[in-house]
Amino acid sequence: MTKAIRVTGESLSWEECEPVVDVPEDHVAIDIAWTAVNRADLMQRAGAYPPPPGASDILGLEVSGTIASVGAGVRTLKPGDEVCALLTGGGYATRVVVPAVQVLPVPRGYGLREAAAIPEAFATAWLNLYHEAQLKPGEKVLVHAAASGLGTTVIQLATALGNPVFATASTDDKLEICKRLGASGCWNRSNGSFVEAVTSWGGVDMVLDPVGGSYIPDDQKVLNVDGRIVLIGLLGGRMGEVDLGLMLVKRQRLIGSTLRSRPVNDKGDVMSALYQNVWPLLAARQIEPKIDCSWPIEEAEAAMAYVAANKNVGKVLLEVTGSDPAPFCEAKCTGV
Repeated sequence: MTKAIRVTGESLSWEECEPVVDVPEDHVAIDIAWTAVNRADLMQRAGAYPPPPGASDILGLEVSGTIASVGAGVRTLKPGDEVCALLTGGGYATRVVVPAVQVLPVPRGYGLREAAAIPEAFATAWLNLYHEAQLKPGEKVLVHAAASGLGTTVIQLATALGNPVFATASTDDKLEICKRLGASGCWNRSNGSFVEAVTSWGGVDMVLDPVGGSYIPDDQKVLNVDGRIVLIGLLGGRMGEVDLGLMLVKRQRLIGSTLRSRPVNDKGDVMSALYQNVWPLLAARQIEPKIDCSWPIEEAEAAMAYVAANKNVGKVLLEVTGSDPAPFCEAKCTGV
C-alpha cells in the first residue's frame, strides 16, 4: 500500500494514493524511510511555490530509504541499497521515483535517519558556494538565517573548505550553536543592522541570502570588491533596493539561484560533486548534518508549524518507515 501526505485546504492528511507501478529508464524507485521539512514545503503548501511542470505535487524535496527497483540503464544502484536522494517533489510518501543521478549511497558510518538530512541542504550549499559564487580558498561568506538546516550546513562546509563564515540569526542561543559549528563572526539580527559588525570583521566576498527585501542594500554595503550576493529566498519580500552605483564601482554581482527547477543533468552534476568532495568529509565526521528533532509522518502538520515558528536549529525530520532510533519532538522540544 502506497501512502502520502495530501494537502486539502489548510489541512494535511496521511492517506492512500496511487501506487508506483512503472520505473522509467534511468530512474529508481525508493521505499522511503525518512524525509525532511524544508521551507520550500511550507511555501508550496501556502500556494507560493508550485512544483515545476511534470513534478509530483506531493511535498518533500529529500529522502532516505532503500532502493525498491531500478529502471533500464541504471548500473550503479540495485534493489536493497540504502540511499539518500534529492527530489523535485514526492518525499512525504512511502515510495518515490527519482532520476538515478539524483541518488547517492548513504555516507559510510551513517544511518538512514541522518542521511535524510543531507541531500537538499548540502546540494544547495555546494551549488551556491562553489558553483554560483565560485568561492576561492580564503574568501569570506556571510550567511543569513544561519541556524537553519541550510545555514548550519553552509557554516560547516565553507569552514572545512577554507572559507570563514559570518553568521546572522535571531537569538543568542542560536548564534552559540553557529559558533560551535565553526562560524568565526556572529550577529543577532534582533539587535538591528549587521553592517557595522560585518564591516568590522573585514567585510565578505559572498552573501548567501534567503531573505531578500530590505537585506539587499545592507548586503551590498558589506561586500568587498568583486563580491557576490546569491539570493536563494524571499523571506523578507520580493522587492528590494539595489545601489547600482555601488554595484558598478565595486564590481558586485547579484545572482538569483534556485535548485528545484534546474534540469536533471544539473542536479546530477551537483550530486556528483557532493559524492567526490563532500562524502569523504561526512564519512570522516569533519562535517555532519545538524538535526534538531524528528516527528512521525502522521504529525507532519505539527512539524511544519514548528519550522514555521523558527524553533528549529538544523533539520526537522519526518519518519515514514524508519528503523533508526530517533527522539521525537514533544512539548519539551521547543528549539533554541
